[in-house]
Amino acid sequence: MNFLSTFVTFENLHEVRRLCHWGPIIALSVIAICSTMAILDSIIWYWPLDTTGGSINFIMLINWTVLILYNYFNAMFVGPGYIPLGWRPENQQDTQYLQYCRVCQGYKAPRSHHCRKCNRCVMKMDHHCPWINNCCGHQNHTYFTSFLLLAPLGCSHAAIIFIMTMYTQLYERISFGWSTVKIDMSAVRQFQPLMPFSVPAFAATLFALGLALGTTIAVGMLFFIQMKVILRNKTSIESWIEEKAKDRIQHYQTGEEFVFPYDLGSRWLNFKQVFTWSGTPRGDGIEWPVHPKCHQHTLTIEQLKQKADKRVRSQVQYRAVEDYNGACCPLSKGLQTFFRTPCTEEPRIPLRKGDTILATRGTKWWMYGDKVLTEEQMRVGERVRGWFPRRCVEKCHYDTAASDSTSEKKARCGALEASLQERAQREDWSWEVQQVEQREDDWYSRVLEEENMTKKEQKETMIKKEEENKRRKKQEEKNIQKDE
Repeated sequence: MNFLSTFVTFENLHEVRRLCHWGPIIALSVIAICSTMAILDSIIWYWPLDTTGGSINFIMLINWTVLILYNYFNAMFVGPGYIPLGWRPENQQDTQYLQYCRVCQGYKAPRSHHCRKCNRCVMKMDHHCPWINNCCGHQNHTYFTSFLLLAPLGCSHAAIIFIMTMYTQLYERISFGWSTVKIDMSAVRQFQPLMPFSVPAFAATLFALGLALGTTIAVGMLFFIQMKVILRNKTSIESWIEEKAKDRIQHYQTGEEFVFPYDLGSRWLNFKQVFTWSGTPRGDGIEWPVHPKCHQHTLTIEQLKQKADKRVRSQVQYRAVEDYNGACCPLSKGLQTFFRTPCTEEPRIPLRKGDTILATRGTKWWMYGDKVLTEEQMRVGERVRGWFPRRCVEKCHYDTAASDSTSEKKARCGALEASLQERAQREDWSWEVQQVEQREDDWYSRVLEEENMTKKEQKETMIKKEEENKRRKKQEEKNIQKDE
């Protein structure tokens, strides 16, 4: 018992619960089926004790299975690494450049994001993978990528074994006629294998071949996607942030140049940030080596700008007109809503008639947004966000985001710039940061000018319409007088 207690702790037993999920169950089932059938078919096709080639083939097959399971379980149980609960930077002034997580009651370190599934802020979060029922992040990125490489290689080897086994076993049992093809599984072969190859064995081999080929294609594509971002020292989330940064700059025409801070300029240097000889990643998951033109908070400042921009132009207010129980595929909301449900693990939010929702994105049949909560719920830090059917809501005739006064928008948009100026004066940041500040001031002033212009245009159109109506009435009166 003492020997087992050194290896099995309470934390480990808690992590074992990750296996009780559809993702690991399917993944391990595919690995088990392909490995088992490959071993059995290799015994039928290429008996390992007869030749050196058979022995090498069998050893490689076992090696693939061990390496795949080793990296798979490490990616699952080692985990991505989590930001400590209630974390704050050493320099308290840096908190104004970081996002605050109300769930973890702390600040998000650079490159970290909150995962709703894990319910923690994850270091260098790439994505939450349902196949390992865990996040891919700082500490397990190496194991996860290695698994994505080894799985297609092992499945390709297994697929070759399946094809050769079926070919050698069916070669002497197939007879071709003028218009027929017959397969006699009871025919006696010249060389009898150690294990019989019957109809169930043929069906199982064919099924395993389909799994192996499908895994090779699907997981191989994921591997190339991962290597593409690793060679640029990015994550999938950071690639999306960079695209939104370029879109924001292009939309407001600020003229600034966004430089991704963690791209070290060399693919080899970026590669070594993830893959090391020891297997442990470099760094502590909080501070990172950055580009010479950037600093530690370049990306976090860009995230704050994007959030401010999102509040200004993205959120649209909707009111619930039908009740919705939060079902994933609600049949009562129509067949299109049932079949067009979003293929994602993001939650659905139940609605009651009269609830208010701030929508941020959506499809033709579904919408995604935040539910407006009471003040008590906001104080507790509760947040309700997810998908809901579009037919259950209607757009409000007024929009709170658009009805805000210009002074409120200016104060909200200028808060970030004020903090940047204060920090630049105190610590004398580089000239790049000060240039960004000037460009952002121009950007927000341009936003306000556009808002004022739209209001002026609306007033002018209303005045023009009234004048046209007056002219029409006068013309009608003149026509009536002429007729009389």
